[in-house]
Amino acid sequence: MKHIGTLLGATALCAASSLSAAELEVTHWWTSGGEAAAVAEFAKAFNATGNKWVDGAIAGGGGTARPIMISRITGGDPMAATQFNHGRQAEELVEAGLMRDLTDIANAEGWADIVHPSSLLDSCTLDGHIYCVPVNIHSWQWLWLSNKAFADAGVAVPTSWDEFVAAAPALEAKGIIPLAMGQQSWQSSGAFNVLMVSLAGADLFLKVYGDHDADVAAGAEVARVFAAADDARKMAANSSVQDWNQATNLVITGKAGGQIMGDWAQGEFQVAGQVAGTDYTCLPGLGVNEIISTGGDAFYFPVLADEEQTAAQGELASLMLKPEVQVNFNLKKGSLPVRGDIDLSAANDCMKKGLEILAAGNVIPDPNQLMSPDSLGQINDLFVEFFNDASITAADAQARFAEIVGNAD
Repeated sequence: MKHIGTLLGATALCAASSLSAAELEVTHWWTSGGEAAAVAEFAKAFNATGNKWVDGAIAGGGGTARPIMISRITGGDPMAATQFNHGRQAEELVEAGLMRDLTDIANAEGWADIVHPSSLLDSCTLDGHIYCVPVNIHSWQWLWLSNKAFADAGVAVPTSWDEFVAAAPALEAKGIIPLAMGQQSWQSSGAFNVLMVSLAGADLFLKVYGDHDADVAAGAEVARVFAAADDARKMAANSSVQDWNQATNLVITGKAGGQIMGDWAQGEFQVAGQVAGTDYTCLPGLGVNEIISTGGDAFYFPVLADEEQTAAQGELASLMLKPEVQVNFNLKKGSLPVRGDIDLSAANDCMKKGLEILAAGNVIPDPNQLMSPDSLGQINDLFVEFFNDASITAADAQARFAEIVGNAD
């Protein structure tokens, strides 16, 4: 009878779990090999609660995915959860009352005490209420180098941006593309911003993107950055790929010497079985100025009418910040965790460099936290033109850049 009672109790528990379980569609733009491996960690953890993660991956990156996500939410066909970058991308949706307030969960679980740096939770906060879950810290300020490419070219692996530029002729002589860069607009503007922080410093970056200072943007320091961007576009002239991960693959296979790309590139190296320090080298701050941005990703939860789905939303929001989930997700993603209290001893050499820079406080906000999506879109468009049209001089591009900065919101 004892065994029958136990069995009946277990059956009742399973029935109760299945009754309260819900399917949640989660939209995101993580479709590369490394990204897919990382998001699978979220799905696995959520499915273990008895609920079901319905994957809504949208190919083409954030620039393609965000308009689709926003259109669905404003059009009355919301998903249950959706990715945006840290910053102001969902601000209007929150103001319209379309996003769920997570303040009660955040307060109950002490998010303010565990999320580091605090600017990440600030980006989720509007009028004192918290509307999103920050899940990682992605930094843009990295130069990824193929050890094989430089060995094939007979030159030492560079330790700085200037050494990288100086090595370009030796790479080209061996048929190796010096700088891999895809054609998505955010890649070229992102590379420019990395050059700005690395070569001109954090204070100048904050004056341009934080203060929207057109005079600084038109000045001599930024002119030096545009000169470096001109070097970069010459080095990337034969990089005929579209997506960022295709450009990363050129580095992985030794067909390109390097790539300026965020730390999410680590996920691609990992999937390819490459080892940091052996197969590839990473230079935070381009080996010049070891500062990283604290951008990254957060999840928002549109307001739903279904009570079971609403309850499951709360479970998903909570588990995304659990220590073991943070570790498993970020190790696959190549990003840094938003929790400062977890063990990342399994991190590779490049991730450990990022953790050291973060611990030292050498960080800046991401442009998404400082400018509106419209202003950043104008900057993206400018750099697509600049990197693809050699007739646009650095001086002309700088003048247009300064005008956008001065009118930014």
